[in-house]
Amino acid sequence: MKKILVTGASGFIGNSICQTLSRSGRFVRGAVRSLNLISENSGIEYVQVGDFCYKKDWKDVLQGIDCVVHCAGRAHKINKFDSNSLKLYQIINVEVTRRLAEESIKAGIKRFVFLSSVGVLGTDTNDRLPFSISDEPNPVEDYAISKLEAEKVLSNISNKSDLEVVVLRIPLVYGPQVKGNLLRLIKLINLGIPLPFGAIKNHRSMIGLDNLVDILIRCIDHPEAKGETFLVSDGEDLSTVQLINLIASSMGRNIHLFPLSLYLLNFVGHILGKQKEIDRLVGSLKINDSYVRKKLNWIPPVSVAEGIRRMFVKN
Repeated sequence: MKKILVTGASGFIGNSICQTLSRSGRFVRGAVRSLNLISENSGIEYVQVGDFCYKKDWKDVLQGIDCVVHCAGRAHKINKFDSNSLKLYQIINVEVTRRLAEESIKAGIKRFVFLSSVGVLGTDTNDRLPFSISDEPNPVEDYAISKLEAEKVLSNISNKSDLEVVVLRIPLVYGPQVKGNLLRLIKLINLGIPLPFGAIKNHRSMIGLDNLVDILIRCIDHPEAKGETFLVSDGEDLSTVQLINLIASSMGRNIHLFPLSLYLLNFVGHILGKQKEIDRLVGSLKINDSYVRKKLNWIPPVSVAEGIRRMFVKN
């Protein structure tokens, strides 16, 4: 049975993959910035690595490991007005990934699973077919640009070595302890106030945390995942209205949506400096994930409705 290193093991995705792998009886080593960030779990061997940007020697962390699942990275947290935004993303998402992959080769590790973003293909599918694995990359935001650069670095390293790289391009991930825009939407719904989103007619692909962990484990184990890049989703595209109604129902809240024109929504977003958030609320981003389903014989085990419900079930 493979021994797994998970980077970013205290994070939203990393913690979940560690817990699931540990429950299955596997050896799991979780790399974290600080041991203060994790809760006790005797089944997981946590190692403190400090700031990933300054971690030069991974030899001890990688010793005895068969597969690396690289979840650590910087998402949408850098000040959008920072002129060095792209450089900061590159340091964290590209150079750290390069260093870890190179050290993995030295340690004799066989497989390297990398979490990328559907953003490498663009920001929306408003006027086009769903994104598919055959589409040419077209990243717009600095975060997505850095993720594509990291993919290219890994491809080059893999081509010159025996390291099997697997890339997962993921959309919005939801689940317990979710953060970011979805958490802000949940807080709005919890207020019980009428929301002006009734006129939105869009479709967005997402992936629940349980489904993402399931496909990650498939990528760790499946021989056909070698050298592949996959788009993954739940396979059930939701409109913003459907998403809000599912969340409200799972929270036991009544929600009233009234229609405000998209023009006014965009105007308000522009005035408040929240244009990107409004774009994600009103825009479509659909994924065609038929390739990963066929290649790895994968079917998401959890429905969207059940995945949303689990976000609010207290353990």
